[in-house]
Amino acid sequence: MQPVVTVGLDGSPESLAAARWAADEAERRRLTLRLLHAWPLLAPEPTRVPAEVDQNYWAKRLVHSVRAELRSRHPDLSVVESIVADDAQNALLDAASESEMLVLGSRGLESVQSYFLGDVSMPVVARAGRPVVLVRAGTPDEGSATSVPGRVAVALKLHGSCDELLDFAFHAAAVRGGRLLAVHGRSVPLYARVPWGVDHDVAEEIRQDVQARLSEALRPWREKYPRVEVADGIGLESPARAVVQAAEGAALLVVGRREHRHGLAPHAGPVAQAAIHHGQCPVAVVPHG
Repeated sequence: MQPVVTVGLDGSPESLAAARWAADEAERRRLTLRLLHAWPLLAPEPTRVPAEVDQNYWAKRLVHSVRAELRSRHPDLSVVESIVADDAQNALLDAASESEMLVLGSRGLESVQSYFLGDVSMPVVARAGRPVVLVRAGTPDEGSATSVPGRVAVALKLHGSCDELLDFAFHAAAVRGGRLLAVHGRSVPLYARVPWGVDHDVAEEIRQDVQARLSEALRPWREKYPRVEVADGIGLESPARAVVQAAEGAALLVVGRREHRHGLAPHAGPVAQAAIHHGQCPVAVVPHG
């Protein structure tokens, strides 16, 4: 199958926002866009029956209407429709394995009820073998007054391999012709705290250590993507707080998720959780070793 960007549709405002973002991204990357709707009651395709007795009518109408809107905005974009007879979680995980990325709608953290992003998004994010991008309803177009054109932020832990994460982030910045902000947050140890704040010498030592490690981690990717302008964002605070702050004004925030080890339940880590629930821009969660 040719490379595709897949977006999950369920008729919600969030999924429509995700479809619009996915269309923009597919066009940037010169990929096909796949519109996926899971309909467990999908019946064999009827022939010559009126709409009122076609069990698949509403599923088809949903996908057709979204395709029509996207084609009007992107007349040269290749768009395919996919309605599958499966529950949403299984359908999305299967689609993710065949896609460059999977795009889903997200409600963020607007209320206690929306903490888990419904019954589908978080399990998919935690299990998908490919990057999953979460997009909120009302997400502004990139380049609007609320975002820096082309700026992508990526959260780095600086321990263990993160090649998949950096490859995705640099490529996302490259196709936007923009900039990449590499973010690392590190909490200041208790011994460095003084009544007026943080001991300057300790803070400077931490900054220099992080700067050196960031430079080393980014060096091969700067060489691979020489046209991407890279900046460092070092925060002497919790990694989660540093990442959420870095998302302000970004066009896209990229965070990592360790692929789960045998015997452990898949989950998104605290930084990914914070980005998903509090980030104001689209968030890409990238699994890596």
